[in-house]
Amino acid sequence: MDRIFVTGAAGFIGSNLVDHLLASGREVVGWDNFSTGQNRFVEASSARYQLIEGDNLDLTALTKAMAGCDTVFHLAANADVRFGLEHPSKDLQQNTIATFNVLEAMRANSIARIAFSSTGSVYGEATVFPTPEDAPFPVQTSLYAASKVAGEAMIQAYCEGFGFEGYIFRFVSILGERYTHGHVFDFYNQLMDHPNRLKVLGDGRQRKSYLYVKDCLNAMLRVMSLETATKAKHRCEVYNLGADEFCAVRDSISWICGHLGLDPELEFTGGERGWVGDNPFIFLETGKVRATGWQNELTIREAVLRTLDWLRGNSWVFEKRA
Repeated sequence: MDRIFVTGAAGFIGSNLVDHLLASGREVVGWDNFSTGQNRFVEASSARYQLIEGDNLDLTALTKAMAGCDTVFHLAANADVRFGLEHPSKDLQQNTIATFNVLEAMRANSIARIAFSSTGSVYGEATVFPTPEDAPFPVQTSLYAASKVAGEAMIQAYCEGFGFEGYIFRFVSILGERYTHGHVFDFYNQLMDHPNRLKVLGDGRQRKSYLYVKDCLNAMLRVMSLETATKAKHRCEVYNLGADEFCAVRDSISWICGHLGLDPELEFTGGERGWVGDNPFIFLETGKVRATGWQNELTIREAVLRTLDWLRGNSWVFEKRA
């Protein structure tokens, strides 16, 4: 990887990736439409970094911006799972069609290497735990996951048809510095406003796995350094990324409140899921990525508290996300 193109470069994971790549001496072109990305996340100054404001739905501009790169990290997406039913076309446009445009821009520039941020939500309400990469796909339960499945399928087809080298990473929820949406964000936001009570979607027994952002990036880069997709039958490899543990929402609440020294009254909305498409149990089998020599450094509890500490020191993100 000599010159790397990063979509979603001003976002949570993307900006952390840019910093990591620059620190390792890489040349980076960042691309973001700033719909959710933050200017404060892209303050890194380097002669090896070019940040371009643009949208993945503008294929002409995207193709021009990507010129001269040799690898693409496609991280930009609409990740609003909870409110997906309020704007059904957003996942199709920003996840599926945007991924098609990224692939076409790559093809126009003779770029054949792509890493794609997919999601563990593609397994729907799985019946096998921990869930392996070759688990049968169930009925999709969210528009977000459905749009990511479509993106995965297109990448696989481009790898087969055009000789691309594809790496599909199915993430659990990612935590860490620059985190701007999700349960830790929501809970802390509530507790700042009213420390004595906390509203919790569902019954609090939903079980999820999480992963610290720097562990996530190290896994992706570890896999790509081994060029595993070049040896795959269809030149595309799929990897689950997550911790080898999970926690219940109630566990996370206990950690957060204990860290803040609070004991709020909990108000549960009820039911086994927080919203339509919220899978009550997500726990991925990660033996495949661990076989490359990668291990996560932080536990889920450590990642939750690291995230909370960052939010406490960066209250400006709540105003930006309001």
